[in-house]
Amino acid sequence: MSRSALIVMLLLVSLPASAAERASRTRVSANGTFSVRLVEKAPGQCTLEVSKESGPLWTLKECVGGVDDLYFVSNDGARVWVLFPLAPKGTKKLPGKRYRKVPAWANTVVAVEYDRQGGRVQERSLLSFVAQRELPEVRQLGQHLKWLEGLLGVPGKGPRLTDAGHIEFETVGGKSHKLTF
Repeated sequence: MSRSALIVMLLLVSLPASAAERASRTRVSANGTFSVRLVEKAPGQCTLEVSKESGPLWTLKECVGGVDDLYFVSNDGARVWVLFPLAPKGTKKLPGKRYRKVPAWANTVVAVEYDRQGGRVQERSLLSFVAQRELPEVRQLGQHLKWLEGLLGVPGKGPRLTDAGHIEFETVGGKSHKLTF
């Protein structure tokens, strides 16, 4: 009886230590030279790490996404694309007659490219990938959107990095898209 109590106590003590730091899935560049991942040490305290086989190349002490987001590094290791498969809904309505019937959440940023200094090189909204007539196919969950195929229970092929260094993916509308560094 005391042995099982000791095991339970050790498990309870070790859980907070292991739960403190979480990391995203590590992804490798198309040429296999660099890898990228986000490490969350505590809520609001993150580090984006780009490494070579020999060790860290550069880090960015900023939460550019979460551990469940997708990170892709360029072949030169200088830039990183972040895709948000479960993107928080946007609240800013687009101006103009053309966007009168477009909901505010369609303006959500779903992909951002960062450089090694943390600068936003470019960003893309949901409307960059999903046409206005395909918006009803976007799955809404409270304050978030599911827009990528192959992830989070949406059937299809997940985002991938090609040998040419392009990120290819399909949206819920069934169209293929490509991001380049």
